Amino acid sequence: MMASLDGRIITQRWGQRPDTSVYETIGARFDSQAWLCGRVTLEKDFTKGRQPEARPGDTVPDRHDFVADATATSFAVAVDASGKLGWESGYLDTDHIIAVLSEQVGDDYLAYLRRRGVSYIFGGAKELDFGAVLDKLGQLFPIQTLLLEGGGHLNGALLKAGLVDELSLLHYPVIDGAATSPTVFEQGPQPGPAVPLQLRHVEQLANGVLWLRYAIARS
Repeated sequence: MMASLDGRIITQRWGQRPDTSVYETIGARFDSQAWLCGRVTLEKDFTKGRQPEARPGDTVPDRHDFVADATATSFAVAVDASGKLGWESGYLDTDHIIAVLSEQVGDDYLAYLRRRGVSYIFGGAKELDFGAVLDKLGQLFPIQTLLLEGGGHLNGALLKAGLVDELSLLHYPVIDGAATSPTVFEQGPQPGPAVPLQLRHVEQLANGVLWLRYAIARS
């Protein structure tokens, strides 16, 4: 994640053109096969509000998890419990898209994903069980290391579930100050216990960015 010095993660307030290219540079250092984002982040930064072209009345052969491309080796995992994201194809650049859905999503949206060549897995009846989601990602796809890239509520949910092993944080040299901007971890009115960290690495990067790596301290 990249955050302001006060922990905010929406970059639009950080100046006219904040140089966040270091985010991709550092991300490439990790030996990961997939990255995972929530619907709001994907809609804002990737699909640009595209609406799904589902056809009411469309059906699918079954309501099992679906692997659209068994040859893919890198993945973009989209947490989209209600099935709202619209995709042009089954890939974001070179990463094959896997949608994480609830069982409430209709057959017409599943059929739409199949037409677009998007893989999908079910993560729960209504609420997503992220432990089960990660198990499926490891069983159905060649994924061993997953980069969790927000937003803050998704980060908070996986942290609360005990599913985060490490925090890689880029501190951008700006103070945001907006109370309405989400932070790196958001857990709502019923947060889990505070999570202690163990500092593993500190590095100063270009343009005043500070890279901090922490391990999650397990009891």
